[in-house]
Amino acid sequence: MATRYDPGVTQPVLPDLVDVAIVGGGAAGLATAIFAARRSVGRSIVILDGARRLGAKILVAGGGRCNVTNRVVSAADYCGGSLHRIARVLAAFPVPRTVAFFQELGVELHEEAGGKLFPTTNKARTVLDALLAEVERCGVRILTEQRVTTVEPRDDGFRIVTATLTLHARRVVLATGGCALPKTGSDGAGYALAERLGHALVPPTPALVPLVLAGDSHRSLSGIAQDVELTVRAAGAKAVRVRGALLWTHFGVSGPAVLDASRHWLRARLAGQAVDLAVSFLPGADLAGAEQRLLELAAAHPKAQVHSALARLVPARVAGALLHELGLDGALPLAHFPKPQRRRLVQALAAWPLPVRDSRGYQHAEVTAGGVPLNEVDPGSMVSRKCPGLHLVGEILDVDGRIGGFNFQWAWASAWVAGSFLGRPASPDSG
Repeated sequence: MATRYDPGVTQPVLPDLVDVAIVGGGAAGLATAIFAARRSVGRSIVILDGARRLGAKILVAGGGRCNVTNRVVSAADYCGGSLHRIARVLAAFPVPRTVAFFQELGVELHEEAGGKLFPTTNKARTVLDALLAEVERCGVRILTEQRVTTVEPRDDGFRIVTATLTLHARRVVLATGGCALPKTGSDGAGYALAERLGHALVPPTPALVPLVLAGDSHRSLSGIAQDVELTVRAAGAKAVRVRGALLWTHFGVSGPAVLDASRHWLRARLAGQAVDLAVSFLPGADLAGAEQRLLELAAAHPKAQVHSALARLVPARVAGALLHELGLDGALPLAHFPKPQRRRLVQALAAWPLPVRDSRGYQHAEVTAGGVPLNEVDPGSMVSRKCPGLHLVGEILDVDGRIGGFNFQWAWASAWVAGSFLGRPASPDSG
């Protein structure tokens, strides 16, 4: 059975040299332990985590429901590391295997809009409890409140140090996550461990994070959600377009489309590029298409006021805000709306600039962009190319997916690749 170590109660009884030490007990760490233990019965596997209870990030994911994966996942859903390496890892553990894995654990999934797969209980606790139960069934030891401060290579493996414990392991897995949601334990400490073991680091930024707008015009729109198309334009780069829901808030904007666009804005700013974000309130319509929509409204409702006609295309409060910002008279009959003013309104509907000042930071980010470069890891085993015997899985790597279960799928897939390798019979050339 799993040993859960409470440093204030007892010292764990551990072998002088454990086979596998996994640093980090989040989604990727728990899954790696399970996959490795299933394929290597009798091999000693230990999870070390700085928190008192594991899985805090799982519990808050997906609004507390945990979006386990997506019905359709491909490398194109990710940014960061090279797509062919991402594709290779994903192919080793595709979505049907994820679904089957959770079914084995007693977690049935159901599909929602956008292909998102959630537990049928709609409770993230269901996912976490199932993972912990399987870890225990597999005989993996869990050492909580053990924040790892040192991982040092030795001739026979690694020396691992916490404030109260020194452990020796043949192999180490870094599954420490990134910097997102630091209150759950993801504070970026794993990056320093990786760097000291010879790895480079792609500078991290928040991703899947709400954006803060300058000014206060957005405050009157707080609480309104609408379908939009966002365009991120950075100097010297191809424009990135994202369609989906936008939510106006007291601080700026949020919602799925904004979260997906945020990493592109933040990465461009990190690179020192001039970058702007614009919103189209008529997704899929260019300037000509937007003007055609207004002309059709004028033909169908010639006596309607500009504001009431515009409110047929966008929420009424958004219509009022646009007209106010443009200095246009919303009480004019649409049929008498001057062409120059109509053109200004068309431009606003098709590409309204959002004055982004910053993001809400790691405290509100769902994931981290940046991390250990994927080309420093063998995608067939997740073994470090810089430090023999070291594996890296999950968010610590420079791979981040869009919203919709893709980051969890990366966690399960990278864990499967590492766990399968760790579960192989030991051999002189096993790395």
